Amino acid sequence: MADTIKIFIGYDPHEAAAYNVLCHSINARASQPVSITPLSLDQLGPLMWRERHDLQSTDFSFSRFLTPYLCDFEGWALFMDCDMLVLDDMANLWKLRDEKFAVQCVKHDHKPPEETKFLDQPQTTYEKKNWSSVMLFNAAKCAALTPDYVNSATGLELHRFHWLGDDELIGELPHRWNHLVDYDPKAPPEELSNLHFTTGGPYFEDYKNCGYADIWRAERERMLFAGANLP
Repeated sequence: MADTIKIFIGYDPHEAAAYNVLCHSINARASQPVSITPLSLDQLGPLMWRERHDLQSTDFSFSRFLTPYLCDFEGWALFMDCDMLVLDDMANLWKLRDEKFAVQCVKHDHKPPEETKFLDQPQTTYEKKNWSSVMLFNAAKCAALTPDYVNSATGLELHRFHWLGDDELIGELPHRWNHLVDYDPKAPPEELSNLHFTTGGPYFEDYKNCGYADIWRAERERMLFAGANLP
């Protein structure tokens, strides 16, 4: 039997709809077993004690880096933001694991021009922005990410991967696995594997007409009305 794909998804109660539709999009396309765990602060309890930062836009801005610890620093696991929609079989991403790397991600050069995003949350710009929104962790090589470190390191130290000590340990995933909606050039859905509504998705009134909104809404309908004759 194929090994189970371990997936940890950042959870924020303001984006509950996004989280559930993302889970459905993964399960509906997966050709091998997947295990999905929400990174919810209510469930992490004593593992996350750092105070919320003024520039923190979601509950999971820092808890994502606990993923290797939650795997006992063994095997592989994937972290994803919840504001995404998977259009591909996760087995196709899983087979890209490479033991020479500690983490693999899409290496964006993302410099958003706006100062705010969804729900008037602050938009920040920094080196390696959005690299940490999809991370394929080789957990044994991420031993620096203890709860003590995750709760004490600065946001830039975490999101810039300072904990690795060497950028050569960061492998690159194909761009199709983290397509930044309304930033990256629009492409046909069949050329994309994962849509990332990083500024705000169609589950927010202010972004109901964002790029690929029709695809997200169709996925939501398939989730809500399973078995119905929907396209």
